[in-house]
Amino acid sequence: MSTTTEKKTLLKGGEWLIRESSAYETFIPENYNEEQQMVKDMCASFLDAEILPVIDRIDKLEPGLMPSLMKKAGEQGLLGTSIPEEFGGLGRDFITSTLVNEGLGGGFSFSVALAAHTGIGTLPILYFGTPAQKQKYIPKLASGEWLGSYGLTEPNSGSDALGAKTSATLSKDGKYYLMNGQKCWITNGGFADIYTVFAKVDGDKFTAFIVERGFEGFTQGQEEHKMGIKGSSTVQLYFQDCKVPVENVLGEIGRGHIIAFNILNIGRLKLCAATLGGAKRAITNSVQYANTREQFKTAIANFGAIKNKLAEMAFKTWISESALYRVANWIDEKKAELLAAGKPFNEAFLGAAEEYAIECAILKVYGSETLDFVVDEGVQIYGGNGFSDEYIISKAYRDSRINRIYEGTNEINRLLIVDMMLKRAMKGRLDLMGPAMAVSKELMSIPDFSNGNESAFAVEKKIIANFKKAILMTAGAAVQKLMTKMESEQEVIMNIADMAIETFNAESGLLRVMKLVDQKGEAACQFELDVVHTYLYDAADSINKSGKDAINAFADGDEQRMMLLGLKRFTKVDALNSKDVKRRIAGKLIKDNKYPL
Repeated sequence: MSTTTEKKTLLKGGEWLIRESSAYETFIPENYNEEQQMVKDMCASFLDAEILPVIDRIDKLEPGLMPSLMKKAGEQGLLGTSIPEEFGGLGRDFITSTLVNEGLGGGFSFSVALAAHTGIGTLPILYFGTPAQKQKYIPKLASGEWLGSYGLTEPNSGSDALGAKTSATLSKDGKYYLMNGQKCWITNGGFADIYTVFAKVDGDKFTAFIVERGFEGFTQGQEEHKMGIKGSSTVQLYFQDCKVPVENVLGEIGRGHIIAFNILNIGRLKLCAATLGGAKRAITNSVQYANTREQFKTAIANFGAIKNKLAEMAFKTWISESALYRVANWIDEKKAELLAAGKPFNEAFLGAAEEYAIECAILKVYGSETLDFVVDEGVQIYGGNGFSDEYIISKAYRDSRINRIYEGTNEINRLLIVDMMLKRAMKGRLDLMGPAMAVSKELMSIPDFSNGNESAFAVEKKIIANFKKAILMTAGAAVQKLMTKMESEQEVIMNIADMAIETFNAESGLLRVMKLVDQKGEAACQFELDVVHTYLYDAADSINKSGKDAINAFADGDEQRMMLLGLKRFTKVDALNSKDVKRRIAGKLIKDNKYPL
């Protein structure tokens, strides 16, 4: 029976851990509206027509080529999707702008340049700029007339962004800040017109500035020689008494960290979108190769070992997509809620992104690691040819590696997932204590192995509920046992983060398939059902392993034994013939000769 008459409620960030979500409330990619589907198709056409035919020229950093391609993207509205119309953008919703990042995510170095321009190159000014700054810069950034970049990282401050040494001192006449220092790994740095640069005023006030190419005292280094994304301009920036007008201070003096960290939330989600687009294209390339490459007088796609690889590539990608658009829609809905409450546009959007910072970190980690898995298996499917530059999968393999490093390393993001959860609990934003205590009491009771009811997906929903109990049990005990030492036990924190990542993704996939079955019927959703059942089966083992590693690190004796028994109970799933299920998943890819959705 349809659930479309239910009243929707919006979960707070992290609240999925302690509340059951409704499939009706979950946005799924199958529900794109007509305009969103057109945007997705336009991005695919742009890649095929403008980018992939010149990809080798891009990788050789042909002078002027990347800026010209960026301007072409601007002419088609791809640089200003979510920028308000008053500043020359299209004013579309966050899901649509996320679709652009996904749709262009298979464009290798071009995707990196576009994501940097539309994200960290534009958004700081859009959300923190004065009216005059917005009017001066945003329309030109939206059209591609000017291109943007972002200077945060320094040779001795990567993840520790606030440890930056670049300084800015007010000139004697009070008209300029004299900036001195160095920035490194600056994407789009070689051709950008506008840079958001962070420096410390008076030695300790971390502040953002808008720096234009051509400012006196500003120079750039040579292009870096990189392992991958070779066509992405990456240079160092140098400032020697660089004269930055006082009107180019971005935001408030000493509040630069607010800009840096808020923009990263959005960047992490958009990076997941780009990796999703890249994964889908890499899967399609791998399937097409497997269908045409023959060994022992048959296509290698007919071999079970290859089918297993294709299936795992596909279901990880489908799950990543499910989680991505679930969160993108949350951000859209939270932004609308804040706008309705009277918040201005910039505060509403940044507030929405901050609300789901935990989920953005989850997406970044899982999306980047999924793409790494996909391209690695893709190279394996290609065999020796995958190691040759003549085949595009080798480029995808090299280019993928950076995604686990920038927008915060995956290690930093794992630590943040748990840290943000705990801090929200301590501030009263998230009630973790009550549910964690309830799980502790349940450990002392007789296990309930029934499904509770015979409703559709009762078994799967109970599995998800138990995964959440495993997290609450493990995290709750770790906090209680380690207390102030928790911060230094990074291995334990990352174990708990991995449990959370698997659980959030599993729930996102389940909600998507529940909604699809409600809309189309079970018979039409066999592929999606196979994907979700396989993921749940694998996630149970993964959560069990992460939980055991964490528990064994801080517990012993009777406490350890009781928790390990509880973990076994909470990660119990029915047996699954994953071989046959994965063969069915791979069969659809092989039949369609592409990533099928």
